[in-house]
Amino acid sequence: MMEEQDFGSLPLSQDTFQDLWDSVMPPPLTVTPIGVNDIFMTDPALNEFDPQIFDMAPEMSTKESVTPPASTVPVTTDYPGEYGFQLRFQKSGTAKSVTSTYSEQLNKLYCQLAKTSPVEVLVSKDPPAGAIFRATAVYKKTEHVAEVVRRCPHHQNEDSDVEHRSHLIRVEGSQKAQYYEDLHTKRQSVTVPYEPPQLGSEMTTILLSFMCNSSCMGGMNRRPILTILTLETPDGLVLGRRCFEVRVCACPGRDRKTEEENSTKAQSGTKQTKKRKSAPTSDTTAVSVKKSKPASSAEEEDKEKEIFVLHIRGRKRFEMLKEINDALESKEEKAKAKMSVKQEFAVPSSGKRLLHRGEKSDSD
Repeated sequence: MMEEQDFGSLPLSQDTFQDLWDSVMPPPLTVTPIGVNDIFMTDPALNEFDPQIFDMAPEMSTKESVTPPASTVPVTTDYPGEYGFQLRFQKSGTAKSVTSTYSEQLNKLYCQLAKTSPVEVLVSKDPPAGAIFRATAVYKKTEHVAEVVRRCPHHQNEDSDVEHRSHLIRVEGSQKAQYYEDLHTKRQSVTVPYEPPQLGSEMTTILLSFMCNSSCMGGMNRRPILTILTLETPDGLVLGRRCFEVRVCACPGRDRKTEEENSTKAQSGTKQTKKRKSAPTSDTTAVSVKKSKPASSAEEEDKEKEIFVLHIRGRKRFEMLKEINDALESKEEKAKAKMSVKQEFAVPSSGKRLLHRGEKSDSD
C-alpha cells in the first residue's frame, strides 16, 4: 500500500518550467561505434529548453491579389492579337429617341446614363479555357490620364447599398461579373467570363452600362474618357485589346450628329487651307493688295479709293504700265473738270427759266 503524501507540506510557489524540464530530462547517452575509437556524444543543444517552442507561428497571408499588376499608364492602342479580337456596335442612327449609338467616323460611343449599350465581340478562334473580358475606363487627355475614373459623389450616394458603387462601368445581364480595384494604381475594372457564340452566331454580346454623366461635377467633369476592353487569360495575360471613346449624355443621337458635322467641317477646312498653300504663284509678277480705311459709307466710293500696289519685274514693262496709269489719271482729271462745269451751269428745277446776263425776270 502506497504511503499517502502530505500535500500540505508542499511550498506555495512552484519552480519554473526550466527547472521542471531539467528534472525530467534523462541524462545524455554515449554511443561508441564499432571500429571507431572516438566517442560521439549526443548534441547537448537537443537537451536545452527553448523558451520559444510554444510560441505561435506567424500567420501566413492567404489573401491573393485580385488583379494582376497593372501599369501606371494603360495602353490604349488596338491589338487584335493571334485570336483576331474585334468589336462591333449595333447601328442605331442619330434619332433623338436612341439611348445608345456608335460613330464609326469618330470611334466614339454615345449613351445615356445607366442605359445598356450592347458591344459585340468577335474572335477568329476560341481563346484558352477560363478566358475573361475586362473593361477599364481611363481619361483620354495626357494631363488627366494618371487620374482614376470614378463616379461623382452624388451618383455614388444614390447606390449606397451597392458594394461597387464607385465603379463607372458595369456589366449587365451576368451574375458572373466581378469588380476589381488595383492595389497599386487604384484603377477600377470589371470582368466577365468569355462565352462562345451561340449556335448560328459568330459573335458574343456584352452589355455595358455607364453610371455617371460626362458632365458630372466631381466625376468626369467634361473630360473625355476611353474604354479599354481586353481579352485576357485567368492569369491576366492580355490576348487582345480594343479601345473606343465614350460620351455619357442626355441625347446621344443629337450629340453624335453635332460632333460628326463639326469634325467634317474641320477636315474640309484643313484641306482647303492646304490647297491654297500649294497653289503655284506667277514667276514674273507678284501682286499684293493694301486696302485703305473707307472715308465714307458709300460702297462705290470705298472701291474707288482702294490702292493697289504692283511689283513689276523689268524697267521696260514698268515704263509701259506707268504710261497707261498716267493716261488713266489724266482722263479721270478731265472727267472731274467737266462734271464741275456742268454743276455750275445746272438747269434749274421745272417751272423756272435760266436767266441770262442783262435779262429781267417776269416779276420785275
